[in-house]
Amino acid sequence: MANNSEQKMLTFKEALTRIESSITPLSGSEQVSIVDALGRVAKQDVNSPIAVPAHTNSAMDGYAFRFDDITPSGEPTHLIIIGGALAGKPFDGEVKSGECVRIMTGAVLPQGADTVVMQEQVEATDSGALIGGEISKGQNVRQAGEDLQQGGVALAAGKRIRPAELGLLASIGVSDLTVTRRPKVAFFSTGDELRSIGERLEVGQIYDSNRYTLMGMLKDLGVEIEDMGIIPDDRRMTREAFTAAAATADMLITSAGVSVGEADYIAETLASLGSVDFWKLAIKPGRPLAFGQIGNAQFFGLPGNPVAVMVTFHQFVVPALRRMMGESTTLMPRFRVQCDAHLRKIPGRLEFQRGVLFQTKEGSWRVTTTGQQGSGILNSMSQANCFIILSEESSSVEPGMEVEIQPF
Repeated sequence: MANNSEQKMLTFKEALTRIESSITPLSGSEQVSIVDALGRVAKQDVNSPIAVPAHTNSAMDGYAFRFDDITPSGEPTHLIIIGGALAGKPFDGEVKSGECVRIMTGAVLPQGADTVVMQEQVEATDSGALIGGEISKGQNVRQAGEDLQQGGVALAAGKRIRPAELGLLASIGVSDLTVTRRPKVAFFSTGDELRSIGERLEVGQIYDSNRYTLMGMLKDLGVEIEDMGIIPDDRRMTREAFTAAAATADMLITSAGVSVGEADYIAETLASLGSVDFWKLAIKPGRPLAFGQIGNAQFFGLPGNPVAVMVTFHQFVVPALRRMMGESTTLMPRFRVQCDAHLRKIPGRLEFQRGVLFQTKEGSWRVTTTGQQGSGILNSMSQANCFIILSEESSSVEPGMEVEIQPF
């Protein structure tokens, strides 16, 4: 491993590219009920055993009839009502010329009918219904299979299961599916100054917040976690923790210990037991970020400052874990909005400042800052709902200028 002065600082894009090329989707899978599938990632395509809708049906409460019966001029046409159709109770018969059927939303379209007009456009009479106005053939009719064809792909491999996917699977009668196994992620904090919640703080000591932040972010992703606690600044104990994690985990994440201090053993241990891909980035916050591999486990050594932990986790660990789970979409969306605040920035590094995205009374979206942007100010992450991303070459931002944002 190169020494501190020789180690080149990678750009954000270079680091993402290296991570992407180093991580492959997990090969393991398991069968789960759709009741337990929320947040999991489909391992293989799910083909629909039925057409959706199964039958051509009405999209409105109204009247079903033959379009050719309607007067081309739009003048009201009198049709005889010969019955009704309800969802689950179809009309038993055929609609012939000059006839119509009262129909409810979701009801099977009667044989012979090809168009439905909503009930508000119909004037009931003693002998039937007057239908007029602008009508197009096939309107308000949902064709059989227009949502899904029988045998078609209902859920593609790599798709994360959300509530909408649960409903979709239920609508085609699928009760279970094959998903990628959950990655196992081990994590620990390092530092003699750290204490767990409940312990008494002495001078110079602080509570370990990073481990709880990591725990929450990992649970949000739906991975299997192993909390290894706090590891002191000790070469032997650090080495033992690495060895234990590499034996069972798919990924090991640490916080602190990756800078250039005399008691920082993370990069040193990784280099001796595994391999270091990079450990310095041209970003702020988060410059000291180690990435590599130990055994079969991918490794991320995150910075010690709380905000830097969250920034680097969102930008690098999240895409890596999504790729590991076989998810087809790994990066979070970005877009540009007007900034209402002055943002200080010196060219040279990509910056992730904390922002608050809000909507004005006029309906436009804007962003403002949370205030102080120090990498130790965890409160700035609590207040924020997005990152304001300032490119390497950009300088300070004045109110009214557009900036790129990334919602959490």
